[in-house]
Amino acid sequence: MITNPSSVLAFFSLPGGTEWIVILIIGLLLFGRRLPEVGKSIGQGIKEFKKGLKETEDDVKREEPARRAAALPHEQTMPTPEKTGEQSQAR
Repeated sequence: MITNPSSVLAFFSLPGGTEWIVILIIGLLLFGRRLPEVGKSIGQGIKEFKKGLKETEDDVKREEPARRAAALPHEQTMPTPEKTGEQSQAR
């Protein structure tokens, strides 16, 4: 009976140097011909992702002043005593 779960997980460790070399060799054998295509598509994906982020940031910067104006109450100036007197005299 296993009482310590960490001892079970210790069996699954990260690959060492030689394991990484074997994994890379197997990867090259499997995907060797398609690696340029894969690299190109990954590069295009990253480029599109960055472009989308930039467009989103630009949209947020453009809409920010409008949101601030909508969040603040419209300019309602309190009538000064001088203006109040002028209005009452005009009536």
